[in-house]
Amino acid sequence: MFRRLLSVGGFTLLSRITGFARDALLAWTLGSGILSDAFFVAFLFPNYFRAVFGEGTINPAFLPRYAALHAKGEKSAAAKFANDVFSWQMAAQILLLALATIFMPAIIRVLAPGFAANPEQFALTVGLARVTFPYLILTLVAVQLSAMLNAVDRFWAAAAWSNLLNLSMIATLIAWHWFPNAAYAAAWGVLAGGVAQLIFIVWAGARDGLWLRLSWPRWTPEIKEFFVAFAAVTVGAASVVIAPFIDTILASYLPVGSRTALYYADRINQLPLGVLGIALGTVLLPEMSARLARGDSSGSSTAQNRSAATSLLLTLPFMAAFIAIPGTIMRAVFVHGAFDAGAASLAALALAAYGVGLPAMALVRIVASTFYARHDTVTPARATVTALASNIVLKLVFVWGLHLGVAGLALGTALGAWINVAILTWFGKSRALLAIESIFMRALPPALLAALATGAGAWLGARLGEGAMPGHYGDIAGLIGALICASLGYGALLLVFRHRLPLGRPAQ
Repeated sequence: MFRRLLSVGGFTLLSRITGFARDALLAWTLGSGILSDAFFVAFLFPNYFRAVFGEGTINPAFLPRYAALHAKGEKSAAAKFANDVFSWQMAAQILLLALATIFMPAIIRVLAPGFAANPEQFALTVGLARVTFPYLILTLVAVQLSAMLNAVDRFWAAAAWSNLLNLSMIATLIAWHWFPNAAYAAAWGVLAGGVAQLIFIVWAGARDGLWLRLSWPRWTPEIKEFFVAFAAVTVGAASVVIAPFIDTILASYLPVGSRTALYYADRINQLPLGVLGIALGTVLLPEMSARLARGDSSGSSTAQNRSAATSLLLTLPFMAAFIAIPGTIMRAVFVHGAFDAGAASLAALALAAYGVGLPAMALVRIVASTFYARHDTVTPARATVTALASNIVLKLVFVWGLHLGVAGLALGTALGAWINVAILTWFGKSRALLAIESIFMRALPPALLAALATGAGAWLGARLGEGAMPGHYGDIAGLIGALICASLGYGALLLVFRHRLPLGRPAQ
């Protein structure tokens, strides 16, 4: 499992590095204003519809069934099941693309109603969304092939293909003078990235004999079972997507640049979440599914506890750092070109609030695997809907009641994630499906102490670095100092408590 985690985490880290380069270039060229707000709303469509129809549903509804067929040696049945799912998905996506293209102005009025007061911003957002939306149908092919590769223990390609989107956007942003404006350059980069990703993942699947063949959609017992699971998962996935849409609606009434601040704060928050938390969930689900298909429930539970302990050990320190030095991080990384210190300060508030929920955002996928691996997609959906309702209420209170602005939006998201984890844990324990083993309990106190050491080290290092040099160089020096001191504190705690941590090779 650790070898696969390193593969997923390594390529995901590379994706985050290229993503940071992309975002730095976005900040430089778009700044924080009408262009950036319009693009980031348009960029929501492929990202969050992908969460509904892509990983958010394919992984829980499709992957466990496909992995179980492979684990039992029924490869021809697995291929037929995959092709049937693909055919239905393409039929739905072609219809969705046509409707979205036609009715995009109405969709933008619902999604960002505050933009209607500025006709220029509204028209720009509609135009950009029509360019970015076709990325969805391209990436969904890549998502299903990625799930199939993961199910047969081929993780590298599924983790690597997201880099191509970042590289495509970097290329078009560098050449933005050839487009109507920098926002259109970024939007066309999204579409070009989808084409590049599709070509790459088809090639990677073919190397392992995995293909998707399009045919007239057929209704079979397996497809019926899939759609029952898909419907439940879609409710949960759609609920996850609704939260960012609520953010966009509320942010459209806040000062210009608020949506941009949320985007850049979330990008920083996604670094540890994607590299560590999501990577653990990606590797865990097919392993639990395969073990349960072979009747190894004990091994499945141990793998889950090890993943949960590792997740907290790796994400709690980032949470502490995001709370301790959000301003230093945002200024050092993004204050260039058109992105100024005021925009960075606004994004820093959101980053600190997002950080509160970072460990929970990683744990959600791990705890939800309790049910997905057993082909139960209803329970996670119920938990997600309940957490979403709490999320929305909290955001309304924080933004309109307490006037916390973008920090209130991010804090509502963070607390909603913790509520989701709590509900899933309660369901799992009450049904005797989720066991909290000693490997997790031994690792919890050292993980908390390591987080405290990391936060304290980051704060001290940032103060020392910022005091050593003037202006923006001080921010960069502060971030470097924070990284050094935080790493020393974290490393010392790991060394002291190494025998209590899940760092060794797991039993097979």
